[in-house]
Amino acid sequence: MDNTKPVAVIILNWNGESLLQEFLPKVIATTNEKLADIIVADNGSTDNSVKLIESEFPNVKLLKFTENHGFAEGYNQAISQTRYKYTILLNSDAASKEGWIEPIYEYMEAHPQTGACQPKLLSYTTPDEFEYAGASGGFIDKNGYPYCRGRLFSTVEKDNGQYDDICSIFWATGAALAVRSDLYLKVGGLDKLFFAHMEEIDLCWRILLAGYDIKVIPQSIVYHLGGGSLPASNPRKTYLNFRNNLLLLHKNLPDSTRSRKLFVRRLYDTIAWAKFVATLDFKNANAILKAHNDFRQMRKQYNNHPSIDLLDTRTDTHRNIILDYYLRGKKYWEN
Repeated sequence: MDNTKPVAVIILNWNGESLLQEFLPKVIATTNEKLADIIVADNGSTDNSVKLIESEFPNVKLLKFTENHGFAEGYNQAISQTRYKYTILLNSDAASKEGWIEPIYEYMEAHPQTGACQPKLLSYTTPDEFEYAGASGGFIDKNGYPYCRGRLFSTVEKDNGQYDDICSIFWATGAALAVRSDLYLKVGGLDKLFFAHMEEIDLCWRILLAGYDIKVIPQSIVYHLGGGSLPASNPRKTYLNFRNNLLLLHKNLPDSTRSRKLFVRRLYDTIAWAKFVATLDFKNANAILKAHNDFRQMRKQYNNHPSIDLLDTRTDTHRNIILDYYLRGKKYWEN
């Protein structure tokens, strides 16, 4: 594939014909065609997605897979086959604002130690609010709980420009993740064993361990529909969130602190399990038990661990957001 332009905007699609019809024209209209190619990587769709792109969007490049590789491996395959200098992994339910490419491209060009970044992520349905999946940058607390600048647990803030400064973050949203393509491949890409949820945090953790920075560039704006796959109360989502958070910590913590921090997480998870039991929500309670059981098996596949504990060495991982949110009443991001 011709990659003479510096940026590839890759949209992974699987049977998303209706999403492509609604969102792809908005991305095309707001993307600088001199800087970026828009590529749809089709994950073996069985609907009319491919025909739609070929007939209605002739300027969009199409990468066709014969099978559904899933989210993580689909992007791994796409980036390995395209190899642009920069790749933006853009969800199929995201629309961009005019001029969104330039701030990301210019910042990464000027700062070679920036390995990944994200735009400001706003809600597609309520554009004056941040969007849950990334808001204005992702962080992680001392116990491995992720949160965002503009979203803490279920509390989502309105965007009043309060987080419009470029700043270092711990993880960038997978809904609109800009990466150096060679670095993405060097650190191993997205982990397909995660299946869904937190795979972008795992990738960003490895980028940080490789010595690069991650930034939010709020001058670039993307609107994300979000919430379309699994609702927050779905036991499958509960299972993936709890299992993948344990895997995230197991993979990326050193031997010296891993056991202690996983023990603390199990205590918190036990409290969450007890809360579900107390409210007679046995499906979600069982999802937590299954997550821990499956984690014990899956962790055996990860043998190489870093020597640095980023949760101890970084200044932005000092918070305990469980205590802040539920006991101290701190519902908003603060540095």
